[in-house]
Parts: sequence; C-alpha cells; structure tokens
Amino acid sequence: MEEQKYCQSCGMPITEDILGTEKDGSTSEDYCKFCYKKGEFLQDFTMAEMIEFCIPLVVANSDMDEQSVSIMLNKFIPQLKRWKKE
Repeated sequence: MEEQKYCQSCGMPITEDILGTEKDGSTSEDYCKFCYKKGEFLQDFTMAEMIEFCIPLVVANSDMDEQSVSIMLNKFIPQLKRWKKE
C-alpha cells in the first residue's frame, strides 16, 4: 500500500483527483487544488491563519472536538513544507 501523502500547505490527505497544478499545468506532488493552482497559493495565509481556517473543517469531518483538533494542527502544520521556513 502506498504511503498517505498530505498537502504540504493545509495538511489534507492528498489523492490523485485533488492535486494542485504547477505553472506549466502539470500536477503538483506537494499541494492540493484547494491551496495551489497554476504554481501559486490560493490563500495569502500565515501559518496561524491556515490553522484557524482548518480547525472547523477538520471538526466537521471527524469525531474530534475543536480543542483536540487545534492541538493536533498546531503540531502537524508547522512540519509541512510550506510552513517549515516560518
């Protein structure tokens, strides 16, 4: 089984059908289509803003509460490629 990949901006699990695109139209190996299109990020977020944006989305799609999701994302998102430099 292939290792699960995650968007290196928002942390969402990536599948082939939601890959973002590079400037040349090729698919991005690192980012989802909700974060990255034509080689550019779609949101001008700071890492903290990305975490705040993602919390209600994860809560709505999991059985975790807001506090648990916040703790998890504050550990996970800083490890992603887009945010490591911050």
